[in-house]
Formats: sequence, structure tokens, C-alpha cells
Amino acid sequence: MINELAEILLRYLDIIFLSFTVILFSLFAAMGYLATRSSLHYRNKNSIGDVSRIMASPIAPEITIIAPAHNEGMTIVENVRSLLSLQYTNYQVMVVNDGSKDDTLEKVIAAYDMEKVGWEIDPDWPCKKVRGIYKSRQRSFGKLMVVDKENGGKSDALNAGMHLSRSPYVGCIDVDCLLLPESLLHVVKSFYQRSQKRVIAVGGVIRVANSCVISGGKLEEIRLPKNWLARFQLLEYTRSFLLGRMAWGRIDSLLIISGAFGFFDREIALAVGGYSTDTVGEDMEIVFKMRRYMHDRKIPYTVEYIPDPLCWTEVPEDLKIFKNQRDRWARGNLETLYKHKDMFLNPKYGRLGMLSYPYWFFYEWLAPILEFVGFFSVLLFWYLGIINWDFFVAITLMVYCFATMFSFYAVLWEVWSYNQYRKIKDILILLFCGMIEPLVFHPIVVWSAIRGNYKKLFKIQAGWGSQVRKGFAKA
Repeated sequence: MINELAEILLRYLDIIFLSFTVILFSLFAAMGYLATRSSLHYRNKNSIGDVSRIMASPIAPEITIIAPAHNEGMTIVENVRSLLSLQYTNYQVMVVNDGSKDDTLEKVIAAYDMEKVGWEIDPDWPCKKVRGIYKSRQRSFGKLMVVDKENGGKSDALNAGMHLSRSPYVGCIDVDCLLLPESLLHVVKSFYQRSQKRVIAVGGVIRVANSCVISGGKLEEIRLPKNWLARFQLLEYTRSFLLGRMAWGRIDSLLIISGAFGFFDREIALAVGGYSTDTVGEDMEIVFKMRRYMHDRKIPYTVEYIPDPLCWTEVPEDLKIFKNQRDRWARGNLETLYKHKDMFLNPKYGRLGMLSYPYWFFYEWLAPILEFVGFFSVLLFWYLGIINWDFFVAITLMVYCFATMFSFYAVLWEVWSYNQYRKIKDILILLFCGMIEPLVFHPIVVWSAIRGNYKKLFKIQAGWGSQVRKGFAKA
């Protein structure tokens, strides 16, 4: 009786997993096609004209870059120096010291000769208490402002900076990120190149800076990470940013802008209440809110995406820290999807409700759970002696080959388009990572997602977690 029930269950699971796999393959193939078309269009469009003219324009809009910092004493001085060296005239760097317990604040004050100044602060703005505002005595550091506040988390720090800024546009980045000198020029161009739609947000590709050579806040030499965990993340970032998000941007259905490099129309961001402090997926949640705000008011708008490698960041090289990061991402994903559950298959929101949200629900949130359940189902059916080995081997090989080919395409497309890693050895290492990733790296990602969902669903207390910075290599 048990075997008969198991066989019936197995047949249904075969149909479910096969259907899920076919749809997933179709989506990824479509994403590869759309990303390729979008990248080619972007390269052709930006081959005409000189973006540096924006810097010299007297009407270039002001941008405030908000960089939250919590216990970043090891790299803070170098990171701020990088932000102060951008090729743009009308911008401000606002470092928000979010209750650091190390010497982050002291190092910035000493390095940039800063003093406390008076500043009007609205006591009703929902963020932790601001203890002081600091400006430099040196005219050469006039763009820099440091906000010292009580610890409230990254979202709270970004909200404080957004409120204190007076710029029409704000850039919300991680303080450990390295922006290339021309990055703001591309951002401003993206905000102004649409004439019929209001650009409410601009995102971009995030690159891995581990093992790269940084000197004076500038990227001197691009190197492949020496750490294998960082190499797998580099491959993952290449797939995700250069193909996945580029494809969603092509059909104007992007639902997430990375917290490491995101620029927003400040008016709209404030209108939706800024970042939510009750979620660890604040970068995804604010895009949901801003898009819904524009949809509900029937205001023509768009979200732009820049494929140029303008932002470089340090990824975790420690397995424990990496798992905590992915655990947090899974919790943030579930929190955001639940908050906006009324968008699910809601034609009112067009492609967002009928395509983007279902994709995030089924293939970003549900897929790891199905993989996890599928693994134990295979063990159960093997134990009962009813497993369909032909089907199991066939679908496993099909999934492995497709995943490997998709990774290969991402690597080769990066070589053709931006060619950041020019050594044959580096390219071969990335291709090798693509071959072993489904067996070595992906199971860790799935387990981390399962752990994050378990914590959220069973209301186990879990915070942001910490990431220990190793710092960038110097020339």
C-alpha cells in the first residue's frame, strides 16, 4: 500500500519537476537573448557622444552619495578617498556612521580634518538620533560630510542620509564599494536620456574586487580572486548582473537594484517613506514601493540599468560569513514578496504582476525549497526501491548541462563585451568554476536559502549579520 502511494506520488513529482525545469530553461534562454540584445543596444547607443560633457555642463544636477558605515575602520579612509575622486562636479559624499564601535568615525575625522557643524535636523523624521554632523576644514574635501548617529541598521542610516540631503538624486551604496571615476556621468546620463518617462531609479552591474589592486582609492589592476569562494561568486555575479538583470531591465520589469550601487529620484523615494527598517531586503523592497507608487498614480516611469562595470565590491571569502549573507538574502526576499503579495498575478501592475513577481516567487523563492525537497524525495524513493532511474539520470544530466552552458555563455559574453579578465588562464578558471559550481557551490547556496526561509517562517530571531572586511590590495 505504501509503495503504491509512493509510486503515484513519484509520477506526480516527475511531472512537476519536469514542467518546472522546462519552464525554467525557457526563461533562462529568453533572459540570455534579451540580455544580449540589450547589451548590444546599449553599446551602440553609447558609442555616440562624449559622456564627459555632462561633467562640464552648468545645469548638471546635484547628486548625494550616501554611504552607511558600521565598524569599517579598516578600509574607511581608502573608501572615502575613492568616492571623492569621481569625475563629476556637482556631487556630495555623505558618510553615515551608524553607531560604529570601532574607530571608523575617528579615522575619518583625522584623515580629512573634520569639525562638528550646526545642521537643521527634523526631529520627526523616523530614524535613530543624529549625534552630530561633520564637515572638513579643508576646501579640497568640501564635498565630504559625515553624519554620526546611533545604530539603527543600514536602512535607518540610508533614510537619515536621504532626509539630510538636498539633492534631487541620491546614490545609496555600500561604503566598501569602489566606484569608477566616470560612474556618476553614466548615472546622470541614464536619468536624463528618457524624455517621455520619469526615471525613478538607476542600477548597475556589481563586480568583484577581491584580489584587485587598489591605490589611492583607484582601481589600478583587475585580477581574478585568489579565493575559490570569491571566484564562484564572481561567476554568479556575472550571470546575475550581466544576463539576468540586464534582461529584466530590457523589458522594464526589474524589481531589484543592488544595495551596493543604486541611485534614486529622491522625491519619489521620500514619498514612499524611504527604506523599510523592518526588512533585511531593503534594496529590493524600496524598488517595489517606488514602482507601485508610480503605477497607482498612472505616472509614466521607468527604471534604468547600466551594464558598464562601474562598481566593484569585496565579497565574502569566509564560508560562515557567506552563508549568513545568503541566509539574509533569502529572508529579505520572502519578507518583500509577502509585503507585496497582492501584486501576484495582478494585471493591474502589468508585466510586474504577471511576469516579474511570479518569477521571483517561483524561481527565486520556491526553487531552492523544491531542490531541497527533491533531494530527500530521491533518497526516500531509492530506499523504497521505486525510483525511476532513467528519468532521474536524464533530468539530472539535462539540468547540469544547461546550467554549465549558461555559465559558459555568461563568461564568454563578458569576454566579448567588457573583457575585464584578459588572461587565458583566468578565463579557463572561470569556465572550470562553471563546470563544478552545480556540485560544489550551488548546494551551499540552496542550504543557506533553506536556513533563511526556516528562520523567517518559524520566526527565529535573526539580524543583519556581520561581514569582516579584509581590505583591498594596494599597489
